[in-house]
Amino acid sequence: MFERIFRKPKPLRLWLLGLFCIPFLWGCQKDTKPTAYQSAYQSRLQEEIKKVVVMGFRAAMTEGPGPNLVENPITGTSFLAEPVPEDVVRQMNTILFGKLMEGKQWTLVSPGQARGVLASIIDGDKKMEKTPRAMLLSVGKTFEADAVIAGHIYRWQKRVGSDFAADKPASISFDLVLVRPSNGAIMWRGHFDKTQQSLFADLFDFDTYVKSAGRWLTAEKLADIGLEKLIMEMPGLPKPKKEEEKPTRADHSGN
Repeated sequence: MFERIFRKPKPLRLWLLGLFCIPFLWGCQKDTKPTAYQSAYQSRLQEEIKKVVVMGFRAAMTEGPGPNLVENPITGTSFLAEPVPEDVVRQMNTILFGKLMEGKQWTLVSPGQARGVLASIIDGDKKMEKTPRAMLLSVGKTFEADAVIAGHIYRWQKRVGSDFAADKPASISFDLVLVRPSNGAIMWRGHFDKTQQSLFADLFDFDTYVKSAGRWLTAEKLADIGLEKLIMEMPGLPKPKKEEEKPTRADHSGN
């Protein structure tokens, strides 16, 4: 009798349960509307920020056993970090710069240009007195920028498996910070920390489920979702979307 009552649900029933839960989960998404103060602050920053130096990402840990607790030298916040390969850092910087070019009405200084100036600053600091934060501000002042954007990658674990069957899901963690070069103030900060789970393991992560189309994402795709989220949240006027050009009708009149 009890075996009959507590028998294992069939896949079809799980699917129907998920379908039933979709309206509920959609309604339970967090209200992300900013407060009046936040809106005013965002508006002021939108007017202030015109030119931005993209320092880009660096690995919070490059080698050694992990995870270890590390401190972000810009914000002073501590996170658990694991070694991140240098090729991942380069890839993330390329994607970040491309998304900023597409998404913000800013004049941008590329990570390559910023690194060149940073190398000169490091060479000139013979006594090694400058902190990473001070160097960041110096780079921004050199380019007469309104802000510098920099970030750290704390975790990068690749998916083990395929789109529909993952033995180990992708798991990533990174942050981005906007700093004002003139006084070192943190203008904005954002953090993305995600280990993909199935819909039924985390019912309130419905947004990721929709964007993944029910598939197990690679670390690269998960990072892409995270970057889009943070860039959307950070201040700065978004670029207007280009209207699709309508095809011109061919003139067959013979004129």
